[in-house]
Amino acid sequence: MIETEDSLRDCLAPAKLNLFLHITGRRPDGYHDLQTVFQLLDWGDTLHFARRDDGLVTRRTDVAGVPAEHDLTVRAATLLKQHTGTSQGVEIDIDKRLPMGAGLGGGSSDAATTLLALNRLWKLDLPRTELQALALKLGADVPFFVFGKNAFAEGVGEALETVQLPRRYFLVVTPRVHVPTAEIFSEKSLTRDTEVVTMAVFLAQQATQTAGWPDSFGRNDMQQVVAGKYAEVAQVLQWFDTVAPARMTGSGASVFAAFASLAEAEAAQARLPGDWRSAVATSLDTHPLFAFAA
Repeated sequence: MIETEDSLRDCLAPAKLNLFLHITGRRPDGYHDLQTVFQLLDWGDTLHFARRDDGLVTRRTDVAGVPAEHDLTVRAATLLKQHTGTSQGVEIDIDKRLPMGAGLGGGSSDAATTLLALNRLWKLDLPRTELQALALKLGADVPFFVFGKNAFAEGVGEALETVQLPRRYFLVVTPRVHVPTAEIFSEKSLTRDTEVVTMAVFLAQQATQTAGWPDSFGRNDMQQVVAGKYAEVAQVLQWFDTVAPARMTGSGASVFAAFASLAEAEAAQARLPGDWRSAVATSLDTHPLFAFAA
């Protein structure tokens, strides 16, 4: 990252993986209770911020299918302006690397990076808890990225506790299909009554693992539904059957497996069919902009 008095450049908005994702109930308001473990990755979008004195919030980069007024970065900056009453503005550029509709948290991470970066650039000094409360207004995953540590999450994903996870190397494969989250949550066949587990049970299982992947713990409750509706996701899962234990992240479409070494992850990537999008990424313990909130 490059920081000056009036700009922040090369700010990573890291991807996330759901190491498991259990849906434990449905609320009267239609939202779902869930349990998951969020894992940060050293791969994601890159954002650039330049302070404006005229108070305007603008996005200079075109993002396919996302008008500026609907972009979560613009919405995050506007929300922060309204909340604090600052007269400052910002110009935002986005190098978009994470595919949309992939379950990697790309838009949510972009929004959180915007909140953290502008907390610094605008010299607001808001505490992390206050930024997390604002983040929840933008989406259920946004508070996790502001939280900035790998986390055991409950509620709609906003109740977070830090977890220590081993270093892993992930192969993430994204078929060329967009999976709408709301569509999957509305499916009648979706499991909504998975038994509640404790963080202690998850951590105890982690401690017994000698390999890189917690294949004996939990599942993604959305995976069966998504694979049944999207043949492309099913094909990726089937390919991984001959390579390593794999799981879908979020509501899809990305599928991932963990490896004990970078060489093993890259060797698996080399075996992929040529038309599949993929990335090898390393686990992160802390968000790159963690220090921008106390």
